[in-house]
Amino acid sequence: MTLGVTEAQSPDEGLPADGLADTSEAKEIEGRSLGQIAWTRLRRDKVAVISAVVILLIIAVALFAPLIVKLNGFPPDQFNKTDASGNPLLNTRDGGIPIGGLWGSGTSSEHWLGVEPQNGRDVYSRLVYGTRVSLLVALGGTILAVIIGTVIGMVSGYFGGWVDTLLSRLMDIMLSFPSLLFVMALTPVIASRGQDLFGIPDDNKLRMGVLMFVLGFFGWAYLARIVRGQTLSLREREFVEAARSLGAGPGYVIFRQILPNLLPTLLVYTTLLIPSYITAEASLSFLGVGIKEPTSSWGRMIADASNWIESNPLYLFFPGMALFITVLAFNLLGDSVRDALDPRAGRS
Repeated sequence: MTLGVTEAQSPDEGLPADGLADTSEAKEIEGRSLGQIAWTRLRRDKVAVISAVVILLIIAVALFAPLIVKLNGFPPDQFNKTDASGNPLLNTRDGGIPIGGLWGSGTSSEHWLGVEPQNGRDVYSRLVYGTRVSLLVALGGTILAVIIGTVIGMVSGYFGGWVDTLLSRLMDIMLSFPSLLFVMALTPVIASRGQDLFGIPDDNKLRMGVLMFVLGFFGWAYLARIVRGQTLSLREREFVEAARSLGAGPGYVIFRQILPNLLPTLLVYTTLLIPSYITAEASLSFLGVGIKEPTSSWGRMIADASNWIESNPLYLFFPGMALFITVLAFNLLGDSVRDALDPRAGRS
């Protein structure tokens, strides 16, 4: 019996002529920066997208408040005693509570969210204008706190030695202050002194500026500590040493080499600081040391509505819900941004 010899098959036998991968059609592998990775994560995060949309709508309301208020035709400071048909809006025999509407709030086709007790001002108009005040104070205070905290933190961490010791003790002193009590005490004092020394009237424009300054001044120390710690690590990195070896001065190294690497941290801290300042402004206005009448503020509206909670609960509900939604949206977006910028998050 003869054994057949099996012929060895060529590796390319049975494959199409173009079976080998064409390098021109190979999928290119591109590197992605931290920003691109974070943006991809944020776009896939439904909570982040919804929160960002809500925040953009709130900002749009604040920017276009006069145009939005014109939709119903009632300025925020206008006292309304009767409707378009001449019917009274307030029950003067019962303390001036609104007549009719949902839960005695005076809601109607003219006054969508009802009217305020005693004076009849449109709640919708005041709520819209209150958005502008709350966001403006929060953004101003946040910008000031971030600038001061970033500069002091970088200088402290980069130079070290006695500079670091001095600035670190300053941070400890600022963190030991009961900031809320100091803000409550200083806001009316600074406003009145501004009128006495510089002739600036104690109106709400001045008070808004004072609130921005005081909130930012007492809020920078937390960020400064975070920035200091990261600067201590960054100043030992290779790119910083290379810049020094090429003759770069401290200013160039701090603001051109270290600062760009701190931007993710600053972004996260900013998104988390804004809602805390919105709440702080509302709390101060509620306590009577923030925005005064007749300027609308969410905290001022909540303070006024607390006296009518039994007869007109919606008067408290609308500004409270606006404050709740705004703070929640900023907090959720801040958490999402932090997760997106975290390389250990484990998400693509």
